[in-house]
Amino acid sequence: MEALSTTTMDTPVGMLTLVASAHGLRAVLWPDERDGRVPLGPADGGDAAADAVLDQAVQQLREYFDGERREFDVPLDPVGTEFQQQAWNVLRTIPYGQTISYGEQAARLGDKNKSRAVGAANGRNPISIIVPCHRVVGSTGKLTGFAAGVDVKAWLLHHEQGGQLTLG
Repeated sequence: MEALSTTTMDTPVGMLTLVASAHGLRAVLWPDERDGRVPLGPADGGDAAADAVLDQAVQQLREYFDGERREFDVPLDPVGTEFQQQAWNVLRTIPYGQTISYGEQAARLGDKNKSRAVGAANGRNPISIIVPCHRVVGSTGKLTGFAAGVDVKAWLLHHEQGGQLTLG
């Protein structure tokens, strides 16, 4: 079993739990994370390399929330199926402050009819915010489906578009 390290950080969208391996960031988890959405296994203290990844991720997320960072370059180590990995890679190409539809994401994967499969893959995205599944919306532009809730999705999009929303 691979050594994983964890840390938490307080953010405008709640207390996030970050999980890393020596290879990269494995997960950014929400305060009310649904059991089993992101299978990780036990964190057993990790090592210095995993701790360094966490330090970098915390710094970059702070910069994001302060409005100073639009792109992340922390190394990533998500665990998922080949299709999930492909869907998550498309998410990383969506520019800051912009959105695409699930159908557009599916088209970028080569089959516009796989929007439901794309939605399911996005729902399993383990690296929230950094792998920006919040930038994917319904075909009409409506905010749909998000592990932390649609209000947090709206907050993140509004933040990226230069606005201020209050959660809660």
